[in-house]
Amino acid sequence: MLVLLTAGLVPLLILAGWQDEREVGSGRRVAHYYMALTLVVEAMVLISFVALDILLFYVFFEVMLIPMYFLIGGFGPRAEDAAIRAQRSRAAVKFLLYNLFGGLIMLAAVIGLYVLTAREGLGKDGNGTFDFRAVMEAANSGQLGAGPVVLNALFLGFMFAFAVKAPLWPLHTWLPDAAVAATPASAVLMMAIVDKVGTFGMLRYCLLLFPDSSSYYAPVISVLAVIGIIYGALLAIGQTDVMRLIAYTSISHFGFIILGIFALTTQGGTGATLYMVNHGISTAALFLIAGFLVSRRGTRLIAEYGGVQKVAPVLAGTFFIAGLATLSLPGLAPFVSEFLVLIGTFTRYPVAAVFAESALVLAALYVLWMCQQMMTGPVKPGNERLYDLLPRELVVVVPLIGALLFLGFYPKPVLDTIDPAVAHTLTTIGQHDPAPAVQPEAAQTQPGGGHK
Repeated sequence: MLVLLTAGLVPLLILAGWQDEREVGSGRRVAHYYMALTLVVEAMVLISFVALDILLFYVFFEVMLIPMYFLIGGFGPRAEDAAIRAQRSRAAVKFLLYNLFGGLIMLAAVIGLYVLTAREGLGKDGNGTFDFRAVMEAANSGQLGAGPVVLNALFLGFMFAFAVKAPLWPLHTWLPDAAVAATPASAVLMMAIVDKVGTFGMLRYCLLLFPDSSSYYAPVISVLAVIGIIYGALLAIGQTDVMRLIAYTSISHFGFIILGIFALTTQGGTGATLYMVNHGISTAALFLIAGFLVSRRGTRLIAEYGGVQKVAPVLAGTFFIAGLATLSLPGLAPFVSEFLVLIGTFTRYPVAAVFAESALVLAALYVLWMCQQMMTGPVKPGNERLYDLLPRELVVVVPLIGALLFLGFYPKPVLDTIDPAVAHTLTTIGQHDPAPAVQPEAAQTQPGGGHK
């Protein structure tokens, strides 16, 4: 599903950013660079999703940072102010350094894992191996020959890199700056696609290679995820910049995804995987529509807008639908995934699920306030010249809104693909859904007609 998400979103992002090169310069060479960097990022993400070699995954996990760095630092909105250009450069460097540092920690864990496989002679001719399938089989059968301390250390090495990429609180601080500095299309490429490699890595590599360590650290990671959920929502409420507000919502959404993964339940894992897909669609819709609006008005300040629905009703309507999807309104795609995550978490960590549910109220606050301030009321000075979505922009927005509605009412085709994979993962690592606290009445009835 993540391969399909990537392959489906990138053409829309290219179309949405068709004129982004005008923001940074003129000439066809700029457009060539922008297009090439976008396609290189897509290729590296796809290879990361399908790689069956741990070292190959690591290489592309790291190398995708380079083209993304240039997209953030070199193709942000035009800024005549030198201070703003310096701020963009700092955001790109911060993105690169955070993720490179996480990758270096992961590299040490990859080397350590190879040493374990070499010691046990799991590769050809008695050497070590990076073959994911061979290492996974050895890890789940106890053939790695390492104690809990070593395996926990290797798990933390992988988890740290994925937590930076995802991002998980408190390793999230690079995301809002990078999202605001980049063009809307590049920011969506980063948040909706590149960052999913982090949550994908948790689900595939952390759980399958280190099942016992995943179970051991699951309560701690769940607490961090809940903090990220509430923290991201609270900071979103306080934002005056519409693009930064949307960026902080992604921190909250990634908290839900990570919470579902480490609930270690069928519903939690299914909900988390579906959430990766739905978050990619909803974030793309909201961020791109906001980007279209900002490019018309020339400011990201929420207070400068007002009455947009009177001059650009289609833009305002699609923005409102995308905002409702962000707060997980029933009938829109994110509701299904968030509901599954909360159910799956409640069966194992009920307190964490209750705290995570508070973010639903907070999300309603920041989304409805943003829509009210920007779209309703009288037309503020400077907004009367705004125009509605162009045909090119409609081609981008309509499929995203359609996908949110379709998956909100009929998620079965996607769930039918996700369910077997999640069930296989949990079975492989020996995890089972907790037994219900209250047994059904039929199960309580004894053969003789009495009750237990």
